[in-house]
Amino acid sequence: MANIIYDKTEKGQDEILTRKNHLASRMRSLLVLVDGKTNHDALLKKVAGLGLTEESIAELLQLGLIEPHAAQIEAVIAAPPQPIQQDAPAEKPTAILAEGESLYQALYNFYTTTIKSTLGLRGYAMQLKVERCANIDDFKALRQTYVEAVLKSKGPEMARSLGDRLDQLLSLA
Repeated sequence: MANIIYDKTEKGQDEILTRKNHLASRMRSLLVLVDGKTNHDALLKKVAGLGLTEESIAELLQLGLIEPHAAQIEAVIAAPPQPIQQDAPAEKPTAILAEGESLYQALYNFYTTTIKSTLGLRGYAMQLKVERCANIDDFKALRQTYVEAVLKSKGPEMARSLGDRLDQLLSLA
C-alpha cells in the first residue's frame, strides 16, 4: 500500500467546498491532505495523531471521495496480461480448475467471489453483468471493467493480482 497515491474525486472536491456529506472533522482533515502527491503511508503518518488508520482511507475510497492517482490507474490498465510460465511441461494448465469444473463455471465463480469480497455493495451492478454472461467471450469482455472497478476500490496491487488470476483462467479458453 505504501506506493499508492490518491487524488480527490469530483465528489471529494465538492465535499471540501460545500460540506454537504457532513463528513466528520477528522475525516475531513484527511480528505484535505489528499493532494495527488502524497503516498498512502505518508498520509497515515500525517493523521496518526488524529487516530485515523487504514480504515479511514478505505472509508474515503468507499464514499467515492478519493481514488488512486490517474497515472497509477493507467499503468495497471495498460499493463499487458502476464503470460503464464510453465516450468514443468508435464503439468496441464487446467490444474487451476477444480475437478469436473467447466471453464465457464470457474470464471463465474471467480467473478462472483471476488466481486463480493473486493467491491461489496458497490459491486452490485458488476454482479448483474456477470449474471448476464452467456459464454466465455462475455466473461472476456467484462475483464477490463472488472479490473478498473477493483483498482478504484482496492488499489493497484489488488487489481494486478486479481487481473493476473483472471488472465490465467481466460488463457484456458
